[in-house]
Amino acid sequence: MGAPEPEEIYKRTREEGARRLERPLVEVIATALAAGFDIVAGIVALVLLESQLAHLLGNDAAHVVGSAGFGIGFVFLIVGRGELFTENFLVPLAGLDGRERKAWWKVAELWTVSPLFNVLAGAVMATLLSVHSVLPFGAGKAAADLAETIHANGTLALFVSAIFAGALITAMTWFVEGQDSVGVRVAVGWIAGALLALGSFNHVIVVTLELILGIRFGAHVPWSFVLGNFFLAAAGNMIGGIGLVTLNRFTQARSGGKASSG
Repeated sequence: MGAPEPEEIYKRTREEGARRLERPLVEVIATALAAGFDIVAGIVALVLLESQLAHLLGNDAAHVVGSAGFGIGFVFLIVGRGELFTENFLVPLAGLDGRERKAWWKVAELWTVSPLFNVLAGAVMATLLSVHSVLPFGAGKAAADLAETIHANGTLALFVSAIFAGALITAMTWFVEGQDSVGVRVAVGWIAGALLALGSFNHVIVVTLELILGIRFGAHVPWSFVLGNFFLAAAGNMIGGIGLVTLNRFTQARSGGKASSG
């Protein structure tokens, strides 16, 4: 069986989007909290692998392995049906097709509630994990180094990085929604997560939680930077996710649908 056509993926995405727009607030909060935990699990895998392997493989090679480990967070996200802020670009916007304008209020709710509870859950987990001796020796330094590396980037680099991160995760969502096979969905999520971590791309939730964990372990990063980058990354993610991927995929699906019906 071949890969589904774009119009088939769009149909599935629209159905899932309509379902998301009809959910009660408590379900939105619950899925956002779950996603925050999933991402922290990936970050922990990243810093553990980097800290344990750096002396054996060198820092660069350890980062490659750690990035592959970070993909676990996205596997948890997909299998456990958690929901990141950036996953609410493509899917709910497809769900708006044929619905009344007031459905935009539900999209606004998703875009407000999801990031808030993604970060809240992740921050709680970061606080618990930073208790002395919870993580093995060296993991805290790896987390602090990661946060300081992000902080060292300039504003333009962070913004452009955020555009790519938003495009990457939205593309991942499109690929995942088009597949019935759990194995394929897991593989796509793992690859996207590993690539995100490998390039340290500025995903609003991932990077915010990396910064929080790093600060808890002594990284010299001001909280004003965490807050400022949150909004910078969110803007860049939306440009990449909505402007570069969502609109393009919708056009692709609708053009394909017209061609097949013609």
